[in-house]
Amino acid sequence: MMELYLDLHSQPCRSVFLFAKAVGIPFEFKLVELAAGQQYSDEFGKVSLMRKVPVMKDGSFILTESVAILKYLVQKHLSSVADHWYPADLQQRARVNEYLSWQHMNLRTHGSKVFLLRALFPVIMGSEVPKEKMDAAVEDLNQSLKMLEDYFLQNKPFIIGDKISLADLVAVVEIMQPVATGLDVFEGRPKLISWRERVKKALGEKLFDESHEVIMKVSSLPHKMQNNSELEMLKPKFQKIFS
Repeated sequence: MMELYLDLHSQPCRSVFLFAKAVGIPFEFKLVELAAGQQYSDEFGKVSLMRKVPVMKDGSFILTESVAILKYLVQKHLSSVADHWYPADLQQRARVNEYLSWQHMNLRTHGSKVFLLRALFPVIMGSEVPKEKMDAAVEDLNQSLKMLEDYFLQNKPFIIGDKISLADLVAVVEIMQPVATGLDVFEGRPKLISWRERVKKALGEKLFDESHEVIMKVSSLPHKMQNNSELEMLKPKFQKIFS
């Protein structure tokens, strides 16, 4: 059986988990606790030199990067995965790829930065986040959310039209990351609220909530990291990111 190495604190891991579950692809869940530093273990190093999750192991074939994994799963299971997830139509598929390419340096980058500042910066750096850094990070996130609404979503039910695609799946897990820290980015955005509810319904509300249960309890994450021997190693990385 295919193995998926995941930590559902991670947005890309949630996208892979949600997709496999939603379309009925069987897999064995291999937990890699990032907060405990398990990605740096010798055991995980034998699976992936990247030392990041998600990782897919399909027989002897190992694949990293969530978008690559999602596309692999679609193409391997073409007979059972509905076309709307990653359409065969040239232009619709291009729209999905357009969003997946854009989001890396935009919604993902800015949502992750807000999450890191609000949830992890104080415990790793031992100080509160400077207000100007937080304000700038939230403003960048707001600009990405506006682009999602105005360019990608427009007045459509989903990003490419009437049905959910990989683009919607990847978008919603990224948006939920700052939400988990108590920042309601949906407030004042009725279009995004309606879209989120459609995405949840398309995926299955129970499955959606299950996949986000861990991240919505993110307040427990700093405690785990305080007991993590890798904590000191993260400080220079944070200093580099937020200097």
